[in-house]
Amino acid sequence: MEQFELIAKTFQGLEEVLAQELTELGADEIQIGRRMVSFVGNKEMMYRANFCLRTAVRILKPIKHFTASDANDVYTAVRAIDWSQYLDLNTTFAVDSVVYSTEFRHSKFVAYKVKDAIVDYFRETTDERPNIRISKPDIQLNIHIAEDQCTLSLDSSGESLHLRGYRTGQGEAPINEVLAAGLIKLTGWQCDTDFIDPFCGSGTILVEAALMARNIYPGVFRKHFGFEKWKDFDAELLESIYNDDSEEREFTHHIYGYDLNLRAVEIARDNAKSAGVSDIISVEQRDIANFVKPAEKALMVTNPPYGERITSPDLLGLYRTFGRVLKHDFTGGEAWVISYKEECFANMGLKPSFKVPLFNGSLDCEFRKYQLFDGKLDAFRAAGGDVKTNEERRRMAESGRFKKRRDEFKGRNAEGDAQEREKPDFTALDEEQIQAYKILRRKHSEFELRNGRGEKRNGRNEKRNGHNDRRNARPNRDEKSFKGGRTGRYDRNRRNDHRDD
Repeated sequence: MEQFELIAKTFQGLEEVLAQELTELGADEIQIGRRMVSFVGNKEMMYRANFCLRTAVRILKPIKHFTASDANDVYTAVRAIDWSQYLDLNTTFAVDSVVYSTEFRHSKFVAYKVKDAIVDYFRETTDERPNIRISKPDIQLNIHIAEDQCTLSLDSSGESLHLRGYRTGQGEAPINEVLAAGLIKLTGWQCDTDFIDPFCGSGTILVEAALMARNIYPGVFRKHFGFEKWKDFDAELLESIYNDDSEEREFTHHIYGYDLNLRAVEIARDNAKSAGVSDIISVEQRDIANFVKPAEKALMVTNPPYGERITSPDLLGLYRTFGRVLKHDFTGGEAWVISYKEECFANMGLKPSFKVPLFNGSLDCEFRKYQLFDGKLDAFRAAGGDVKTNEERRRMAESGRFKKRRDEFKGRNAEGDAQEREKPDFTALDEEQIQAYKILRRKHSEFELRNGRGEKRNGRNEKRNGHNDRRNARPNRDEKSFKGGRTGRYDRNRRNDHRDD
């Protein structure tokens, strides 16, 4: 089969995990970028990447790289493509755009120029106009511009790959499936111990862990992929990949989930059953204060409330209790915790041995490892204990790189906010773009609020100095809250022919 370039998109901080997945899948020429990994493969590799990868958001197939100094250059380059290879008059299409450039100030305008070029191609070659559909088009195109370097790609995934298809319901603020899988991968878990999530919510981390433990690929639940509408779609090849369960395996340990919210517990059980892994997952309603040390060695990975979308009457008290539970009831274990606020981590009263910066939606979080042991650290080490793996030491030595990339992420998006004031059409954006847009709007709103408060303070000072008798007439300040995050339903059905639990 013909080899070609492919790009796997992911979340910041998961690039190396995704690269390792691609290596295990057999991809060639793997190169790590910012929130993406490029590689080379054939049609089968593209299908397998969509079907098998747990930490990819989408798989793009570049069809043209070019340089452009303005929108007319973009139009000319796109118009020159033989679009009859990819589309026909009965094919609907849409274009999304990602732009980091001082020359191209409006990403939506870039998308419009790409659409105009494609439409004009068909008008000139067929005297007819193709169909554009923003919602669920047959063909999704992506234009990426970094300064003057442009890449036009076909989106082979269609819907974001985090939409696995096993959810029957969800609780408040469920963690993204790709991020959940990435958290587990970052721990280095070899599926050789029990697994625990004491704040399991609707069970996403539990199900992703179970799928890894059984080596069930996430694509088995998907109803369709974007490449199924392409002209060269090979249905037999996809069926052979879909029906091959030779890599699946038994899991001789168990996965435990706990949550105080009974409704979340019920949803988690339903999701586990929908994914066909309920036999290795147990979910109970239990307060963290009543945590019981497991009988067997276990890895803990959890996403407790941050006080943003889900909160607690005593959030910091919750983290203090959690810290005490880890120290006294999880001795000898290893716990990984993702959270947003430094004061939450501080109230745990434990020193992490490893940290990974990650974004959970629009929230700038950290994923921290806690190695729990009796007595002093020196005694633990003398007995052969180790709080860090060699891989973690290597990555900690590159901590400056994480900071640089985090600052770059924030800086580029802040610049983009100054360039792009109009609200984008969310139906034309992927999950990553939506989250970036919300970060920008929140920061911009906070900036405007601070400026507005400063102007009000100056106005009050002038009134106070010149019109003392009118002090009581000062306008009141309205409190406003600016919350990150997103809401939405991810309730997709499995393929009808997937085996039942």
